[in-house]
Amino acid sequence: MLPIGFRFDTVGGTPWWGQDGRLAIMLNFPEPPREYASIFLEETDKSLPKKIDQRTRYAYFSTIAEGGKSLIKSCKDQHLSRFICYKTLRPEFAQDEVEQQRLIREARVSAMLQHPNTVPTYELGRDLRGNPYFTMKLVHGYTLREVLDYRARYDLTQLMEVVMQIGYALVYAHTHGVAHRDIKPENILVGPYGEVVLLDWGLAKVWGGQSGQSGKPGASVADTAGRQAISVGDINITGKHKAQGSAWYMSPEQINQDPDIDYRTDVFSLGAVMYETLCGKPPAKGQKMHQIIDSVLREVPPPPSEVAPQHVPRLLEQVAMRSLEKDPANRFESMGDMVRALRQDWQSDLI
Repeated sequence: MLPIGFRFDTVGGTPWWGQDGRLAIMLNFPEPPREYASIFLEETDKSLPKKIDQRTRYAYFSTIAEGGKSLIKSCKDQHLSRFICYKTLRPEFAQDEVEQQRLIREARVSAMLQHPNTVPTYELGRDLRGNPYFTMKLVHGYTLREVLDYRARYDLTQLMEVVMQIGYALVYAHTHGVAHRDIKPENILVGPYGEVVLLDWGLAKVWGGQSGQSGKPGASVADTAGRQAISVGDINITGKHKAQGSAWYMSPEQINQDPDIDYRTDVFSLGAVMYETLCGKPPAKGQKMHQIIDSVLREVPPPPSEVAPQHVPRLLEQVAMRSLEKDPANRFESMGDMVRALRQDWQSDLI
């Protein structure tokens, strides 16, 4: 049994005994900044400058992660006396107008999608050099990739709940005309209070006009770069030609740059994450990029029951395999349909 959330008084990775008497493995979540140990009057009642100077608003920067073209840092918002997440472009891409537009649109998409399974966006602005940045809630926790590293012993019900929570976020996004297009374990964060959030909307596709949950968006289309964001020659390759890994979770139509791509590309990607959660390996095979692409386009993965190290309930296998159909018409028609299938009683099939 692997608990997804826990109280901070158990921090430190100390094993504890679950209610069923079995030894549970405790996830050692990062502690929040020590400034949050207590809230002091000196912080809440300090004066706000009469004239706001954005140059002094953010301080105490610390890099959290580096993406292919972006930097994610933590910093303190001096006005609100809290630590937040600050995202900007890496120096070598800071002057690239296309990448600037991608970052700005990502910020606005993230801000407009206000859902419990997305990260709240606070501010979009430009620094002293004129480079765009945006700030978000700083969520402490583990990515699903890190959680799966503990998969020697885990509670399948809790892991499927993570998948379902991401499904809820995608139902909401699709209803509002947005497809994520970069769903992978690295972009799913599980927090210490049981929160599950879908990160990084940098490859999101936004449709204009009327669109709903049918998987058939309106005709007007734009992506976060203002151009086609995916090309086979560049799939998940940085400027230094290093694979980033999300090709394992791309749908065939995303790889093929299908102009009629719709929300069912996210159904495929979440199905690939679900498959890996069940089996311990992604559905696509290969170590080199061309092998992975060929596998996604042409190979049907074996059913989870044939490769998983533990028993896989039949319903979960059916949901995963239907989501991974090469032809979008054979998948769930919408993310809502996939979530409804996951909400059926499959626990009774557990051994």
